Amino acid sequence: MTQDPAAATATTTKQRLLSAAREEFAAHGIAGARVDRIAELAGVNKERIYGYFGSKQKLFDQVVSQALDELAEAVPLRPGDDPAEYVGRVYDFHRANPVLVRLSLWEGLHYRDGALPNEEHRATHYERKVAALAETFGTEVSPQVTTCLLGLIALAAWPSAVPQMSRLILGAGPRPDLRAQLVEFARRAVADSLPAGADAGAGAGEGEGAEA
Repeated sequence: MTQDPAAATATTTKQRLLSAAREEFAAHGIAGARVDRIAELAGVNKERIYGYFGSKQKLFDQVVSQALDELAEAVPLRPGDDPAEYVGRVYDFHRANPVLVRLSLWEGLHYRDGALPNEEHRATHYERKVAALAETFGTEVSPQVTTCLLGLIALAAWPSAVPQMSRLILGAGPRPDLRAQLVEFARRAVADSLPAGADAGAGAGEGEGAEA
């Protein structure tokens, strides 16, 4: 079926705006971002932003949602995946795509403890990850498992979230061994913190080369 040319043009324009907005919001946050700069970078009239998205905040929410969907697709967590190697894959994603971490930090500053847009859907996404992790451990979902997931994600994302801290602690210059050290740290931490009765070796090595 041939797509309507007008609809195709609108889709292309929206995507250009989303791409431009991602860079603007990552650099300046929702308060500091300017619709004029987004429109100029996208090469369209700024009125299109309001026509397609309604407001600057709704555009920001759409940008964050799209970026999170890309992360979820690129770095899934499935039952049987090695949790430590999951840390390595998330670390790799954020190193290659630091914009997502910046967007998440800006979102936290903006919404603080308030409800997020589409929060229920996003919570469900993490519930599935917790369930997958619990299945890997051979146990039930529990506070230990949910805390474990949070710790794994934090371990993977923190070096990209605060590069200045990484530089101050680790020193300037590349650290090609950092990924391996984080993965090994995660492996030991998981083994030491599994719920009673869980299999400490569950999933070990199975995440090697897992589909990104």
